[in-house]
Amino acid sequence: MFSVPELAVILVIALVVFGPGKLPEVGKALGKGIREFKKATNEVANEVQETKDTIDASVNPAKLEQKAPPEEKKA
Repeated sequence: MFSVPELAVILVIALVVFGPGKLPEVGKALGKGIREFKKATNEVANEVQETKDTIDASVNPAKLEQKAPPEEKKA
């Protein structure tokens, strides 16, 4: 993705722009934003897959039976 010199330049620019005191807060906010973005994209992908499965099942009901999760065994 990025090489070491590129990361060093980005870090120096971040230090100049935000200062050493604010940098941990900026990093934390950036990490939180990335996590939320990944969570949202996973939710959308799951929704798309569920919709695709529903459409496939309406066209071919046998597929729905094949994709059904196995029943849980009670111990």
